[in-house]
Amino acid sequence: MKTLFRWILWAALPALFLVAGCRDKSAAEAGRPDEDHARETGTASAVTLTAEAVAAADIETEPAAVRLLARRVSASGELEWNARRVVHLTARTPGRLERVLVVRGDRVREGQLLAEIYSPDYLTLQAELIQAASRARRHAGDPAEEGQALAFLAGARERLVLLGVPPAEIESLDASPVPRPLLPVRAPLAGTVLESGVVAGDAVELGTSLFRLADPSTLWASLHIQEKDLADVKAGSEVVLRPHAYPGEEFRGRLVLVGDVVDAATRTVEGRVEVGNARGRLKAGMYVEATTAAAGERQALVVPHESVQDDDGRPVVFVKTGERTFSRREVVTGESFGGVIEIVKGLAAGEIVVTSGSFLLKSEIRKGRLGD
Repeated sequence: MKTLFRWILWAALPALFLVAGCRDKSAAEAGRPDEDHARETGTASAVTLTAEAVAAADIETEPAAVRLLARRVSASGELEWNARRVVHLTARTPGRLERVLVVRGDRVREGQLLAEIYSPDYLTLQAELIQAASRARRHAGDPAEEGQALAFLAGARERLVLLGVPPAEIESLDASPVPRPLLPVRAPLAGTVLESGVVAGDAVELGTSLFRLADPSTLWASLHIQEKDLADVKAGSEVVLRPHAYPGEEFRGRLVLVGDVVDAATRTVEGRVEVGNARGRLKAGMYVEATTAAAGERQALVVPHESVQDDDGRPVVFVKTGERTFSRREVVTGESFGGVIEIVKGLAAGEIVVTSGSFLLKSEIRKGRLGD
């Protein structure tokens, strides 16, 4: 009886293997992970698609290639105001603030009225100008008096200029000799009000802080350049900035300064990049990553940027290993530039990577994991 049972078992084994093989083939054709191929290639997982699935997913591929690339230096930093375009407005004469027309955060135009100050000194200087202008008109053409009269007039005008009165308003006092009761405070540039520490009714003294303005059309990126990279960077080179606030976007600027002091704690040197901000998207205080070309070239293995996918926080690519078979491959990436990304580890030159249609492959492999 035992002999008969063993004979039946041995006879059934080929049929069981045949059924298992058919089941594996059917699953692979439907898009299930091919574990045998994964073990052979050493990849984490693989999937074989039907011809119809490949066509429907619009899968496109491209070989990984080695290119000669300019060496690049990377640094991190923060955006800040362009100090050459920041102004601090203070009271140029004692008085009382009658009107304050802007507050912190307001955008202002060049020449816009910000505040008005009642100032006895301003009234006195206007009266002097009116008298000097009248005297100059009376003595026009008089060789003995004209020169001195014009000198008094020029002095009266200069004293008003020192109060911040625009030349056009000074000239208007000649045409209409009526003193104005309030001294205007105007914006010397277009920009943003960073600070406004006064309100209407405040008494001000000479030098009292009124407003601080900044022009946001250009910003500075203050970079922390590693000491080891100093030999490879120079002022005047183009820099690509990637703000943390705008993933995948790049802004270009110019390195205008490489500092002269190495920070003892971080072993870094300040690098200053001037970057245009016409659209106002960049904000002072933003964190940025920066790269700039360095002297010399190097070879790097690169793939199109679209080939690298994020899978559970890890960068992966899908490698074509058969006519319709694709393997998921974890990689280590390097620099990204010009539409390509460097692959430091996990891929060899000439291997075919998927550039379009990775979503279906990722989905099928995840379904296979769930079914394990």
